[in-house]
Amino acid sequence: MTRIVAGAAGGLALQVPKSGTRPTSERVREGMFSRLEHYGYIEDCAVLDLYAGSGALGLEAKSRGARRVVAVEAHRPAAQVAIANAKATGLDVEIVNQKAETYLASEPIEKFDLVLIDPPYDVSEEQIAVVLALLRPHLADDAMVVVERAKKAPEPQWPAGLVRDDVRKWGDTRVWSAVVEQEGTRIEV
Repeated sequence: MTRIVAGAAGGLALQVPKSGTRPTSERVREGMFSRLEHYGYIEDCAVLDLYAGSGALGLEAKSRGARRVVAVEAHRPAAQVAIANAKATGLDVEIVNQKAETYLASEPIEKFDLVLIDPPYDVSEEQIAVVLALLRPHLADDAMVVVERAKKAPEPQWPAGLVRDDVRKWGDTRVWSAVVEQEGTRIEV
């Protein structure tokens, strides 16, 4: 069973699609969100959840105090589950049934403080590189981007303007984060 770990809806169970998704484990979500909260990337932030699946990451962010959450999921049955989860938890999360690339190719209507990217493991590194390249116009000046992949996956190809700041492993999962590079500074890792 998947559930929201903490916040206003902490403990509430979430449905998961019958196939086509790989929900992030509670252990990984707890570790990832603890770090994000510590660095101020949840409370009152605008969050974009790409490859949302059941919506668990976006719902977790909203439960913990995100101001706005947009969850993008291309697979219609998974998007329907995410909509049902948002309704069942009472959390105001916008679910967009669209490919990540299509959503990002549109004119940004707002800048996001945090972007969560958790594609199915069969999504290629090249596809993730395209998504990361399309992402820049949608990012706030001090945004963070988090990419979740299989432990053995290579590091994402960060486009110009994004600099890796951390990598963590939990079991079979690896999570990278990058921040928007500030003018005249570069974070060394």
